[in-house]
Amino acid sequence: MSIISKDLQKAITLLTDEKLVAIPTETVYGLAGNIFSEKAIKSIFSTKKRPLFNPLIVHVPSINSLEDIVIHVPEKAKLLADAFWPGSMTLVLKKSDKIPDIITAGKDTVAVRVPNHPVTLELLKQLPFPLAAPSANPFGSISPTKPEHVERYFKNDIKQVLDGGSCTNGIESTIIGFENDEPIIYRLGALALEDIEAVVGKINIKNKEEISPDAPGMLERHYAPSTRTFLVDNVATEVKKHQDKKIGILVFKNSLNDAFLTEIILSKKGSMQEAASNLYDSLHELDHQNLDVIITEKFPNHGLGKSINDRLQRATFSL
Repeated sequence: MSIISKDLQKAITLLTDEKLVAIPTETVYGLAGNIFSEKAIKSIFSTKKRPLFNPLIVHVPSINSLEDIVIHVPEKAKLLADAFWPGSMTLVLKKSDKIPDIITAGKDTVAVRVPNHPVTLELLKQLPFPLAAPSANPFGSISPTKPEHVERYFKNDIKQVLDGGSCTNGIESTIIGFENDEPIIYRLGALALEDIEAVVGKINIKNKEEISPDAPGMLERHYAPSTRTFLVDNVATEVKKHQDKKIGILVFKNSLNDAFLTEIILSKKGSMQEAASNLYDSLHELDHQNLDVIITEKFPNHGLGKSINDRLQRATFSL
């Protein structure tokens, strides 16, 4: 029996009862629990097999909810929140004492965002507590952008995937922290760097940290298929190196027109937004084709191409 359901009241009941529910956002599906329930939060970490040193993102219904969660909002954080919330941006801010240390991996900051999905916004408005919700996948695996992806991962572990359809943006939120009140990017994501800089000016990127990450998504290997995967400049050249194998290829817009390959084109019209939206679903599809290798194409390194390349680099083996 499927655990996928549109029943909002069921989700409210489960979450209030300290259970987990997978929820839709515009980026990816999240594995959600009450931030004030130690039982629920420990269950998120154990269900995902996620290390406790990796902090969680807190989801709230509006910018007004910040006052219960953080003690300081820099001016540039206010500008960013006004510009991009609800939306695919997470801010890392000084936390209030109300926020349990397990959420923040013991740090004095908390990652928070207002998701831009009508189903989850309505859920958050009806709950008396915010939700912690990392991506609804086993730690390190491909993030889920459809309810079916979550069900495949966790059908025996959770009671409900709240069905919100396919995620429109398809990669995780951009995470922005603050050092001396100046913004810094901790994770590239569904919000393009250029759009952020249009609001707050030039911004530095610090998006790799293995030991004690400031934010989720900073680990070197992440978002990865179980099939051996390579990221290359020239897919056709790499294909020749693996001719004795079953090969899947993931390209931006131009087909290799090779009938012997399993090929997915992310955007025939060359749209970065469409490519980002299709990225994880395409990796899921290739990962379940019983292939020997997946070869993915590097994107133009601007706009969302930077974020897509970041995800593909973390998903693949270095050559």
